[in-house]
Amino acid sequence: MNATGEERIDVVPLGTTTAPGTLRAISGRRLLVRTPGLVEVHDREDFLAGRSAGASAALRTEEHERAVPTPDGGFVVAGVSSVRALGPDGGQRWELAHDPWHGAARAHSTPALSPDGRLVCTVVPTLEPDREKAALVYDLEPGRNYTWDDLLLLDAATGEVLGRRQIRSLASAAVASWRPDGGAVVVSCWTAWHSWSTWWAEPHADGLHVLGGTWMRALTGFLPGSRVLTQRYAEHLFLDDDRDELASYDLGSGSGSGSGSGSGEQTALLDLAELAVDPENDEFFSAEVLDVRHVLVPGRVHPGGAPELRHWLLDADTLRPLGRLNYPAPVDEDVTVLGDGTWLTHDGDRLHRWALGRTAGPDRGVAPR
Repeated sequence: MNATGEERIDVVPLGTTTAPGTLRAISGRRLLVRTPGLVEVHDREDFLAGRSAGASAALRTEEHERAVPTPDGGFVVAGVSSVRALGPDGGQRWELAHDPWHGAARAHSTPALSPDGRLVCTVVPTLEPDREKAALVYDLEPGRNYTWDDLLLLDAATGEVLGRRQIRSLASAAVASWRPDGGAVVVSCWTAWHSWSTWWAEPHADGLHVLGGTWMRALTGFLPGSRVLTQRYAEHLFLDDDRDELASYDLGSGSGSGSGSGSGEQTALLDLAELAVDPENDEFFSAEVLDVRHVLVPGRVHPGGAPELRHWLLDADTLRPLGRLNYPAPVDEDVTVLGDGTWLTHDGDRLHRWALGRTAGPDRGVAPR
């Protein structure tokens, strides 16, 4: 059995509430709560204390739509063939039509708003009339051939296209997130049989500049400074890809041309097999940036008998495992980081909030808080 990261780290329970759906922390100490057909925004502390007076913003959504809230109570919604913005009263502010998504009648990309709410970044598909030039050909859908996707930068107030850059993806799923200072946006696209491609770009007065990217790694979060955290999954697509890894990149050090070769300097790497009991079967679901010094990694391991869900704590600078979190209650693979050093885990419909009982000291070891 691998003993890496097996030192136990105590956690402190901060409270429990009951809530359906999935949650994500957003700016302004708010929570985005998603249940089937409904997206709501709640005050974080009131919601977790069970005293919420109701949602400050809410939107009924169709199954094929992806919606994110705006700072003023509205929403930006991606659909099968358009992106549109709605005001707090539900009225439409603007709509940008695009070619229909391929493969399924749903939005493949979720829009991402910049931290100041002024810009929207999203990925859209692009039809290619010339079959010989197409990167994707649908034999069963005449006229539905596609070239590589476009990454768009939009004015959040008007929907005006401020920048458009082609990226080498045919996304069946796309996620984007802005660096907390708003100086860069990172987008990850899953393309069938080609894994994840991740790109980083900067908004400029003359549009969107794609600085570089990396392949087979998906965005998981942002680390202090200009670093981004990515995860590679064991996808079994190629002979050498049957592994899980975490890697951080310094976006401030890149000067690439957007070819996807990975222009940012890689600053740390962890083969997650170091945490595995049975590397052939163990799974690592995600990596969450807990605070400026720590990354939290949930996973399922197979020590013999029933599989076990475990959470590990890593050093944010080096990605070195510090130990395994010692919970006094059941947890699953879902972790919601709240941005203040605390996080949520799920036990059915029950939400538990936690803080570290011990934290990394100056020597990067584990010391009492």
